[in-house]
Amino acid sequence: MPPSDDDSGRKSDKPVEAELSERMDRLVRALEEKNPKPEEPGPDASSSGAHGYVQAMKLSTEFVAGILVGAAIGWVIDSGFGTGPWGLIVFLLLGFLAGVLNVLRSAGLVAEPFDKSRDG
Repeated sequence: MPPSDDDSGRKSDKPVEAELSERMDRLVRALEEKNPKPEEPGPDASSSGAHGYVQAMKLSTEFVAGILVGAAIGWVIDSGFGTGPWGLIVFLLLGFLAGVLNVLRSAGLVAEPFDKSRDG
């Protein structure tokens, strides 16, 4: 139905607006069918933030512990054998690598050694 002329000589936009509104409603319904609304967050929603914080603290603690243990072993070797800073440097680097490996294992990106369930 073409738009009608009103008293001022302009064409009325009412039918066009109704058609656009109807098309928009159809589009909204189609989008809702394809992308349903996510479920409302329950009481566990706040615990997911706490879980992330706990996981971050665990990973950072394992990383720092690897470095500190490596530095301590290197310092003990240097003081016992008088090898200068070389034991500290070598074991500090080994501690760094051990810390990175522990973080990757905790995150599940590297398999545990001797894990029979992953061998298939």
